Amino acid sequence: MSMSDSDTSSQGSEYKYFRQITRERLLYEMLRSTKTGDSKSTWKVLIMDKVTVKIMSYSCKMADITEEGVSLVEDIYKRRQPLPTMDAIYFFQPTKENVTLFLSDMSGRTPLYKKAFVFFSSPVPRELVNHIKRDASVLARIGALREMNLEYFAVDSQGFITDNERALEELFGDEESSRTGDACLNVMATRIATVLASLREFPFVRYRAAKSLDPTTMTTFRDLIPTKLAAGIWNCLIKYKANLPNFPQSETCELLILDRSVDQIAPIIHEWTYDAMCHDLLNIEGNKYVHEVPSKTGGLPEKKEVLLEDHDPVWLELRHAHIADASVRLHEKMTSFVSKNRAAQIQHGSRDGGELSTRDLQKMVQALPQYGEQMDKLSLHVDIAGKINNIIKQMGLKELGQLEQDLVFGDAGTKEVINFLRMKEDVTRENKLRLLMIYAAVYPEKFEGDKIAKLMELARLPPEDMNAVNNMRLLEGSSDTKKSSIGAFSLKFDVHKKKHAARKDRTGEEVMWQLSRFYPMIEELIEKLGKGELPKNEYPCMNDPSPTFHGTSQVLSAQTSQVPAAHSMRSRRTATWARPRNSDDGYSSDSILRHASSDFKKMGQRIFVFIVGGATRSELRVCHKLSTKLKREIVLGSSSLDDPPQFITKLKLLTADELSLDDLQI
Repeated sequence: MSMSDSDTSSQGSEYKYFRQITRERLLYEMLRSTKTGDSKSTWKVLIMDKVTVKIMSYSCKMADITEEGVSLVEDIYKRRQPLPTMDAIYFFQPTKENVTLFLSDMSGRTPLYKKAFVFFSSPVPRELVNHIKRDASVLARIGALREMNLEYFAVDSQGFITDNERALEELFGDEESSRTGDACLNVMATRIATVLASLREFPFVRYRAAKSLDPTTMTTFRDLIPTKLAAGIWNCLIKYKANLPNFPQSETCELLILDRSVDQIAPIIHEWTYDAMCHDLLNIEGNKYVHEVPSKTGGLPEKKEVLLEDHDPVWLELRHAHIADASVRLHEKMTSFVSKNRAAQIQHGSRDGGELSTRDLQKMVQALPQYGEQMDKLSLHVDIAGKINNIIKQMGLKELGQLEQDLVFGDAGTKEVINFLRMKEDVTRENKLRLLMIYAAVYPEKFEGDKIAKLMELARLPPEDMNAVNNMRLLEGSSDTKKSSIGAFSLKFDVHKKKHAARKDRTGEEVMWQLSRFYPMIEELIEKLGKGELPKNEYPCMNDPSPTFHGTSQVLSAQTSQVPAAHSMRSRRTATWARPRNSDDGYSSDSILRHASSDFKKMGQRIFVFIVGGATRSELRVCHKLSTKLKREIVLGSSSLDDPPQFITKLKLLTADELSLDDLQI
């Protein structure tokens, strides 16, 4: 099955999400396409490299692969048992090493497999194709030789990473190496372009321009990251446009390229949604959670590994809800489950008649003979939410979270931070560090004196933690951060203003849940992009025949009407969890689930947003929320998806020559 424009475009009869298209291409366009001729009914071996095995695991389950006729999955780098009666499907990156290994498998009189179907994850260099064609014995055994153009990792139904885990260090590091940086950006550009090729989308490519206060200021490599990446992606797209069948010849979507300097607060602040709290506070590896379940034989509880993913309807509904809202809903679901079950009602009736806690309800239902998969899921999330709420209490996170948000919105300053550090000596090292990093992001001018050093001393944080705070400066971008309208610290305009804020509230909006004020910068940028209000001088377009390279100071002065007031980067909007849960505004998860089938058939053109240097779960949440609001699928891409502890470790590595690995424990 080949993917034509009608299959993947946002105008198709049945709308398909980003990850769904990725999955179908891997299973049908790749695996199923090998069921031809005498290979129709035979089982096959699937051989992948380290990158493609990850690509496959993010989009498909083993059961899906088996269903398409694969009985064995192998690593191309390992010695493998010859299976001369079986056909093999190779899915790998087009590298010289991989091609050499493939040729050694399939050449000579005794090849490892009967026939080979070869699929490359990205465009293959001509010399490698010629290398394969030169071996006549191999050529006769090749059933297919194709470029899949699928070299990205679909971590979410609307999110992908390019898996450049060291991008922050290689691109923003103190020791700038343009060779390392360029190599990192090349891989990133190739992989982002395969996303667009895979979905048959040709975008308007917008990027954050480097700005300087005056023409004499030198732009650094760091300033030009989005510009360089945009150019790299554009080069790949032009080749696809010329060579790839069914690739659109005119623009079908929008792509916005940003870097981490656009929002330094989002990766550090405590995000109070269920998904973010799970990954921030619990020991979760990827999306694997180890859950204790009661033993069926009455012994000690058994440990069970579960995946928090889209196949779990409870997770799908609650992941973007505020933790308080998620807890309330779980209690309601458990109560409803019990009330609909007669056996449970009898057991309930034998009690005092008082209201039961969620934990009591959980134990009661676990004792029922009907206790099945539905209850398993509910019980799992009651357990997780309970653990999170306990950690919030034990660590005093509500008070810390309030101070974090007050700092960001200009309702607290140096005095409040000093009082907090003096009064709360039991706050963990990591949480004190995160608070000071937020302070440094809101008050970057404090770097000039010794204010931050004194606060670090007061917090009793070791010198290596000072590196993380100091390295925030490396993410500021160039001097444009001191004057830009959106996405930076506008010191130039607001140094003399009384209220010092990195976000601004909108008045007259009720907040239902505590700590729901914060929202990531990209929310504002995506909304402006959707309305066509993103300033062209700050975010030029590669498709424009005469783009304003780097933007200009002259144009900026004409844009001052768009500069938010009071040293502010963010406008206030009601949070997802701050609306009535039966609301039909498209923000609540109930509303999202209710409209999933009908609304998305009428979806407009896709918007892709790519953040160099790591994206956050709050940014992923915003993309889901705005997809419903704007009726356009918003796909978030990044070099990695980072939770706060990972991000802080990466920040410390920006000046890693002064650190040992032991120092990086936070």
